[in-house]
Amino acid sequence: MENNSGLLKGVRVIECSLLGPAAITSHLIDLGADIIKVEPPQGDYVRQMTWPIVEGDSLMHLHINRGKRSITLDLKNPEAKEIFFQLAKNADVVVEAMRPGTLEKLGLGYEALKKVNPRVVFITISGYGMTGPYAKMPSHGIAYDTWAGLIKPEYDEAGFCSIPEHPSMGIHAGPLFGAFGILAGIISARDTGIGCRLEIAQSDAAAYMDWYRSESWRAYERPQSEVTGNASDNYERRAPGTAGMKEGVRYQIYESSDGHVLFMASEREFWENFCRGVDRIDLFERWPGEKFADHARNNTELRTELRKIFLTRTSAEWISWSSEVNTPIAPVNTPENIARDPQFQHRLPWITQDRLGADQLPTPIHVLDHEQPIPDRAPTVGQHTDSVLAEILGYDSDQISELRAAGVFGTAK
Repeated sequence: MENNSGLLKGVRVIECSLLGPAAITSHLIDLGADIIKVEPPQGDYVRQMTWPIVEGDSLMHLHINRGKRSITLDLKNPEAKEIFFQLAKNADVVVEAMRPGTLEKLGLGYEALKKVNPRVVFITISGYGMTGPYAKMPSHGIAYDTWAGLIKPEYDEAGFCSIPEHPSMGIHAGPLFGAFGILAGIISARDTGIGCRLEIAQSDAAAYMDWYRSESWRAYERPQSEVTGNASDNYERRAPGTAGMKEGVRYQIYESSDGHVLFMASEREFWENFCRGVDRIDLFERWPGEKFADHARNNTELRTELRKIFLTRTSAEWISWSSEVNTPIAPVNTPENIARDPQFQHRLPWITQDRLGADQLPTPIHVLDHEQPIPDRAPTVGQHTDSVLAEILGYDSDQISELRAAGVFGTAK
């Protein structure tokens, strides 16, 4: 069903996608855009990919395709191509979320589409992008994270190398950056009357999300006289990012009496507040540290004292106490238990399985003074073919029946 509310009400996107890159429009539909997913007759096989499988559909499909309208077109059929052109003529955006050039080979690339819609924004999202030595390599989502240096191989007791548990970056960051690009393109097109051609690689997005580490290593290639560490470390160079935090003491994870908490008193003010709050001002007087960014690295004596202190309360008690004394202490959750965290429950209430087929997270964007749409369940293959053709293109039931008989919508295999 077309969205009738949200900040992006009236924005229409024609999407040709396979697998995870379809998430590029998920961010838009949660804000009210109308996404029409054009599928081949057999459908997008994302419905059978990954796990879990929920009542026959993958959770990935249920999440990244929620709220979309699905139509099937056999784009090798001339009449199907004409329908695609008509849809593009009435759209703000066309998405090619698959190997670059797929639509162009079908005669439906940017140059052809802008002849019928000069304002169309055309974006391609792929694994390694449209250029470079890896452009034509087949791949899956984890490849973008290994390429970007985000994953360190693990070894088991038998010496086998394996993929470690990690949050996927490229398959999420790529679509998110792509959505930014789409919105920028729409704004420009509405201002100038001229569309644009965009492309994004999920691998590029994964690397960019880790800019701090890669740019730090790049900076360290310069002479020590030009690039140093922080003053609190006596200007000694630390490994970039969290790799340089293993020896930290005032910025570290500690065991509580029932789990773990993250302690972050790297500013002197927060450190003093903590010491006064636990009635251990002697620790502050002995090790006041620098005003900013002081982790008290390698201070084993202090770390031993803090370990004892943090074991005296539960994680929930530490979190509540931290607000009272104004010192930063954070929960250490897992993907399995985070749903029990009160902040999670308040900010990210589940959209329930009754509506979406599986409990799913809402968009993290909170629109405070407008109604936010709630997406519908991800579509079955071609679920909206008839209604889209009737509503947008004005086809009647007889015309649609004739197109179906002529094989325009194809035959599922």
